[in-house]
Amino acid sequence: MLKNFEALKQKVLSSETQKTIALAAAEDAASLSAIALAEKQLGLKYVLVGDKDKILHITAEVGFAVDESQIIQANSHEEAAKIAVSLVREGKADILMKGKLQTGTLLKAVVDKDNGIRRGGLMSHLAVLESPNYHKLIFTTDGGMVVGPDMTQKRDILENAVDFLRQLGYEMPKVAALAAVENINEKMPETVDAGHLANLNHSGEIKNCIIEGPLSFDLAISAEPAKIKGVDSQISGETDIFLAPDIATANIMSKALIYLGGAKMAGCVLGAQAPIVLVSRGASSEEKMLSIMLTMAAC
Repeated sequence: MLKNFEALKQKVLSSETQKTIALAAAEDAASLSAIALAEKQLGLKYVLVGDKDKILHITAEVGFAVDESQIIQANSHEEAAKIAVSLVREGKADILMKGKLQTGTLLKAVVDKDNGIRRGGLMSHLAVLESPNYHKLIFTTDGGMVVGPDMTQKRDILENAVDFLRQLGYEMPKVAALAAVENINEKMPETVDAGHLANLNHSGEIKNCIIEGPLSFDLAISAEPAKIKGVDSQISGETDIFLAPDIATANIMSKALIYLGGAKMAGCVLGAQAPIVLVSRGASSEEKMLSIMLTMAAC
């Protein structure tokens, strides 16, 4: 169990293996600031792909003493994406990061049949939040990739998250398949899917985790409502992964925790040969730094 981002940082620092990140379209101040901080604090190595003149100008502005030998010139965003992806595919980088380019441009290179790094399954987004009101890190999925997942996709999203947490050292992650109620209601399809996922877990088809569902958010986050409602739960108040029924739910939940609950967030995309740091264009350098740290801890 990781209590906070400081615990995650210590996990990274305890590793004897240096990690390398490939930043596509690196002419982005927040991303470069985050990489500079990760180099200083965590020993991160980097390759910066993009417009070399712009990269050097920005690094000078943000005070990043960049190693020019680690800059690869790219004349377009498409070329930058292809080069950065190839660095991961060839084992020259452990992490891929989005810089100043459109998400679609990067993902097109990632899923390219001949030169990409897609593993073959579904790719999904995982957000990690440190909240002052919860005793450990909160993992939510999927608030950034799959819009309205069907039952099969929900299973893939869940298994991506479970695999990632096991890489972080969680032996048996606790998963809440979220809904508005705890009972299966045919008029609420998310409750049917949640119940099915829980049954697959109970039967042993989904392994290496404990799944309960449908489960409302209050029961997942606190044991007290479960006692009041008479719900017998193994995970209430101890949930690790909050599996949302759709992208809107996960996205709104994460942003509510940040803007109203004082949470800090990191995030990455799973399902490729390497984790991908892919945060919103408005993300701060701190969020990007935490996201880099998250991926370093799991690869």
